[in-house]
Amino acid sequence: MTDYVQEQEMEIEALQAILMDDFKEIDPSESGLNTSNRCFQITLSPQEDEADEATTIPVQLALIFSHTEKYPDEPPHLNLKSLRGIQYEDLRNLKEKLEQEASENLGMAMVYTLVTSAQEWLSERFGQDANVENSEEEETEKDDIIVPHGEPVTVETFLAWRERFEAELALERAKLMPESALTAPKEKKLSGRQWFESGRAAVVLYPPPNFPLSD
Repeated sequence: MTDYVQEQEMEIEALQAILMDDFKEIDPSESGLNTSNRCFQITLSPQEDEADEATTIPVQLALIFSHTEKYPDEPPHLNLKSLRGIQYEDLRNLKEKLEQEASENLGMAMVYTLVTSAQEWLSERFGQDANVENSEEEETEKDDIIVPHGEPVTVETFLAWRERFEAELALERAKLMPESALTAPKEKKLSGRQWFESGRAAVVLYPPPNFPLSD
């Protein structure tokens, strides 16, 4: 027969030794759990390194648990509280995650496993690496924003630009033309009689040989 009380006492002693000041017993009325059994609170934050203890902790979580009568063959009572900076939706998601893990670890002492899982979740959600990734995403979004440069186009500015463009185009064409074309005198316009007497009219009045004529 399983001695549930002894297993529970051994787990509490182990948690006290591992977590030290972050582990404490609280009154059941403060736990938010519907139980009169002994209740315990474990304080968690994303930072674990001693070098980081002097820095400001952005978020802090209280994991509260109480053993049921047949724990660990039953999952423990669990509750989560935000001590600093954690939204209700995050607490709800984490609690669902821990309850799922508790159901997968029945038959063995599991509180420290749940503590480790919650610690990892906090580090991923609120740790320094997560803040760096969020900053990089924000920078990427800023880079994707195209800021227009230059003056806005109006009818007046467009007409002025077109005039300059046509002048430059005419200048380029003049550079490509031979000098003879630029310096050659224009042919004097002939009168109707002069044009007729010059023989050019024959080209129009008399068709060339073998030109097909209609009957």
